[in-house]
Amino acid sequence: MATTSYLTPTQSYAAGALFGLALHQAQIHQTNPLGLFDPTDDDRTKTSDSSSSSNDAVSEDPGLWVHQNSGLLRPVFKFLEISSNAWYGLEETAGTSSANHHVGAFLRLLAEESGENSSQREEQELALSTAVDVTARSMEEDSESSKSKREKLREYEHECREKFSTAEVQSNLEAEDVHLLQETDSNTFEIKDADHALMSKMTEKPIEEVTMLSYRRKVTVLYVLLSACLADTSDDNKKSNRQRKGYDARHRVALRLLATWFDIKWTKMEAIEIMVACSAMALAKEGESKREEEKQPSKNKWAKWKRGGIIGAAAVTGGALMAITGGLAAPAIAAGLSALAPTLGTLIPVIGAGGFAAAASAAGTVAGSVAVAASFGAAGAGLTGTKMARRVGSVDEFEFKAIGENHNQGRLAVEILVSGFVFDEEDFVRPWEGQNDNLESYVLQWESKNLIAVSTAIQDWLTSGLALQMMKQGAMLTVLSTLVTALAWPAALLAATDFIDSKWTIAVDRSDKAGKLLAEVLLSGLQGNRPVTLVGYSLGARVIFKCLQFLAETERDAELVERVVLLGAPISINDENWEAARKMVAGRFVNAYSKNDWMLGVAFRASLLTQGLAGIQPINIPGIENVDVTDLIEGHSSYLWATQLVLDQLELDTYYPVFRSTTCKQ
Repeated sequence: MATTSYLTPTQSYAAGALFGLALHQAQIHQTNPLGLFDPTDDDRTKTSDSSSSSNDAVSEDPGLWVHQNSGLLRPVFKFLEISSNAWYGLEETAGTSSANHHVGAFLRLLAEESGENSSQREEQELALSTAVDVTARSMEEDSESSKSKREKLREYEHECREKFSTAEVQSNLEAEDVHLLQETDSNTFEIKDADHALMSKMTEKPIEEVTMLSYRRKVTVLYVLLSACLADTSDDNKKSNRQRKGYDARHRVALRLLATWFDIKWTKMEAIEIMVACSAMALAKEGESKREEEKQPSKNKWAKWKRGGIIGAAAVTGGALMAITGGLAAPAIAAGLSALAPTLGTLIPVIGAGGFAAAASAAGTVAGSVAVAASFGAAGAGLTGTKMARRVGSVDEFEFKAIGENHNQGRLAVEILVSGFVFDEEDFVRPWEGQNDNLESYVLQWESKNLIAVSTAIQDWLTSGLALQMMKQGAMLTVLSTLVTALAWPAALLAATDFIDSKWTIAVDRSDKAGKLLAEVLLSGLQGNRPVTLVGYSLGARVIFKCLQFLAETERDAELVERVVLLGAPISINDENWEAARKMVAGRFVNAYSKNDWMLGVAFRASLLTQGLAGIQPINIPGIENVDVTDLIEGHSSYLWATQLVLDQLELDTYYPVFRSTTCKQ
């Protein structure tokens, strides 16, 4: 069976071309997020990395993701069995023109039908799309778990409000004070509601030609392209700057955009990821069993199952499925496989020579199955329990803890969540327990002793008589005003906050070092070769930012990190290289800030008389989404319980920037 026999050569060519267009547009959106600019304004739009070049040809601009040296596109073409004579032309088309000029043409090619083996392809497409639907539905039906998570989050919010929020709530700026502060520097605080400013600038309807494609064809194409991204095909280009195999973050962002063009929900793509991952693990398991059979043929149960197993057995028998995947299969994949049985039971055995287990039989083979299996990193548990204590300076605590229910479930993407304002060890985990996405999630517990000390010191000062008196006198408005006017702070305020300085200075130093450790973890591949989403608040956001800065120093591209969200970040705006950090993130980069978080200003005052602060104002860096969460954040401690609410409104699985600030506080 040919690798991509379920697509005709013309369809494979069109699929490769569309992926190239999506890959290049994804790079453009690093600095011009979809919805923030009109791509027709400049057909030759480049990223900031290559904007200084006057060359139009992709071959002369190695900074482009579609350039052959990136190692991102040609392996996909090779997997799709596109003639090498066409590669250069496809790269030029993807890299030098606006996507809008060519997407429609390639969609029409993709919709073409061929009489040869058409009935078999239709059966394969039906089986595959049905399995994807069932798998996605199973992933979404865990509503009881979701309700339980949200109930726990509400309980946590109630506890936090009783303990921490009183002083900050009392000191909230009045509406007119916020207005005055905005007028102090309109350029600094200008931010629009994304629902209006962004959605009005982008086409909400799918591209017209996509209606020519059947849903089944769209799913099949996405399945094929994911397989191509994961395939461990040999790269003949010795100049490739891609430093690792596996699932590249830039590939996943391109697939996000392609799914958007196809008008396919991202949950369907996540279902495809799970199916491919479990199938790859099955093939890896088969390889291990063959080696064991050579040593102990009489004891090998796998060989007996393989000889007698057909698709129906794999679908109906959960135990057999678990045997295939070595314990990796999710309940959702079992449901998805059962949908395959009626169609594929008479077509292809569950395990064929060079074939997939279960669902993947509908779409051929993945050349990189072994590489995919390896990409999970220590069977998907590479981060759990990882301790990096004392490897950098005086960092004494650095440990990942698994949270959520998506572990050992074939997830092809990882999420690392970092708290930075905590009063006990539970605060590293509880702010994130309401997460309801389909990622494999970990929280980072780091330097709890120092973080608890500085958080407690700040809270003690907030409840002191002097602080309450200064709040009544409006001194906190002065704190925020100085951030944009560089005025001197009142001497009384400076004296009152001196006792915070030593603890804060230590915590900031440790956060910078923890950021370097986090970068080392990602570079070492402990998360497996899977794209990573990084989310953090307060000093946790600083850990993430410093991680990105360290990655930039290694001259890596955006291959590791897919998305980043910084909430209430204590990071100077004009004193840090934000452009370098942005370059390390393939997809969305969000800076969420609260204009009335004066407490953050007090704690970070040492560098604020001349520099801005990301946690209280927007950053004027192309490609960074600035989101005003003032309506959701009453004070800095609010991030403990309101982080999940902010993440819900960001809708991170949407390709373009979204923030629904009209949601009422709960």
